[in-house]
Amino acid sequence: MRRMLTAAVAATALLLGGCGGGSDEAGVAATPSGAAYPVTAGGVTLEKRPERIVSLAPTATEMLFAIGAGPQVTAVDDQSNYPADAPKSELSSFKPNAEAIAAKNPDLVVVSDDLNKIVDQLGKLKIPVLLTPAAKTLDDSYRQIDQLGALTAHGDEATALNQRMRTQIDKIVKSAPARSGALSYYYELDPTLYSATSSTFIGSIFSMFGLKNVADPADPDGAKSGYPQLSPEALIKGNPDLIFLADTNCCKQSPATVKARTGWSAITAVRKDQIVALDDDIASRWGPRVVDLVQSVADAVAKVPA
Repeated sequence: MRRMLTAAVAATALLLGGCGGGSDEAGVAATPSGAAYPVTAGGVTLEKRPERIVSLAPTATEMLFAIGAGPQVTAVDDQSNYPADAPKSELSSFKPNAEAIAAKNPDLVVVSDDLNKIVDQLGKLKIPVLLTPAAKTLDDSYRQIDQLGALTAHGDEATALNQRMRTQIDKIVKSAPARSGALSYYYELDPTLYSATSSTFIGSIFSMFGLKNVADPADPDGAKSGYPQLSPEALIKGNPDLIFLADTNCCKQSPATVKARTGWSAITAVRKDQIVALDDDIASRWGPRVVDLVQSVADAVAKVPA
């Protein structure tokens, strides 16, 4: 659960700074790809294209490689497991160490949380840091991709990726069959019944399909940041039509383990075998593979008789 809560801190909308064109006569450096520097994005200004990027955020790692900036990434944290060729290191995103990061000689560091006040620590070492907090909406994801594109001289690729994601997600959502009534669902973060409400990024994905979240009553005022722990009694009473498991890798949960839980045989999703096992990483990140998550939800909804 700590894994998901760390990744699910309330998102902060960062403004994307413009990068104007120019010439050498104007004192603006230009890269071979045509991007002009200095560039400002997400509150970070770079004087030249970064060639030694350190990513301490698995989602940002996926974004960087998806926009073609992979060759500029020299080290990623120990949780960045996708793509497979990402240069994983001993660096920790949960306990970031300024000295260990500085030893990689980065010209840009990307983080998703300011743990240990790492942004300030690296700032004192004159190392630029881009903060990419957990998204609350798809627009937050697109914004971060744009920021990374601008800073790495891959703006065109970032724009193309965002357009591709928007098109694919729109097509998937529109393909979902019309229903006379809304289906309800339970989204499981771990076996102790922590869940995500409609106010979270995950919740926004399910809302696109008109699904009703049985976890919403457990955090009506947002005091739990959208991540309440449900009681078995409340969950059984909520009687979800669908159950989505985002703890298959971390906690070895499966449709079989859910069916074996005491009292759960009365839940509609269990009785009708409407339990969906998700990939933990895809389900907890807000990068390019969110398209895969949207498809998984669509497939599950389509299988439920109208």
